[in-house]
Amino acid sequence: QLQLVESGGGLVQAGGSLRLSCAASGRTRSNYFMAWFRQAPGKERERVARINWSGFSTYYADSVKGRFTISRDNAKNTVYLQMNSLAPEDTAVYYCAAGPDGTYSVNYWGQGTQVTVSS
Repeated sequence: QLQLVESGGGLVQAGGSLRLSCAASGRTRSNYFMAWFRQAPGKERERVARINWSGFSTYYADSVKGRFTISRDNAKNTVYLQMNSLAPEDTAVYYCAAGPDGTYSVNYWGQGTQVTVSS
C-alpha cells in the first residue's frame, strides 16, 4: 500500500503561483509513476501532469503547458507541482496519484487539496 498526502493548496490571485507537494509513505521501495489530477465543480477529473519514476519523462495537459512543472525527489518520496500564472479556470481540487511505473494505471490517490484562484 502507498499513502499519499497533498499539501500546499490555498487561495491565490490570478497571475500568482503555488507549489503543491505530495508525500508518499508506505510501500515506497516500488517504482511508481506520480501524477496530479484536478477536478473542478461539475466537471470530470482530468490529468494535469505525470512524471515517471526516473523523472526523465513528463506529460502535461495542454491547458497547463508552459505554466505548470511537475518534479519529484525520490529520496524524499515527494512529488511537486509548481503552478505559475494561475488563472481562475485552474480552480479545482488537486489530487496526487500513483501507479506502477511503465503503466497508466492509477492505484493510489491522495485526499486532495483545494486550489482557488480569484480574478
